Amino acid sequence: MLPPLHPALSASVPDGIYLRDLPLLLLLISLVYSATRFDRWGPILREAFRWGLRLAAFLVAIGVVLYLVNRL
Repeated sequence: MLPPLHPALSASVPDGIYLRDLPLLLLLISLVYSATRFDRWGPILREAFRWGLRLAAFLVAIGVVLYLVNRL
């Protein structure tokens, strides 16, 4: 087992900080991806919503698989 890099680094990151930023990250990634495919705001927002749902479902599926692997 590897020791932590530095005690101050391991103690300075609170648990759940990544989950707090995840919705904003999903929104931004979806909007940028959709804006590369369309020029008008209507199609951009529709595609961003659909793509965001697919990305969120994919991340939830990965979380479920990791949870199940951890339980076994």
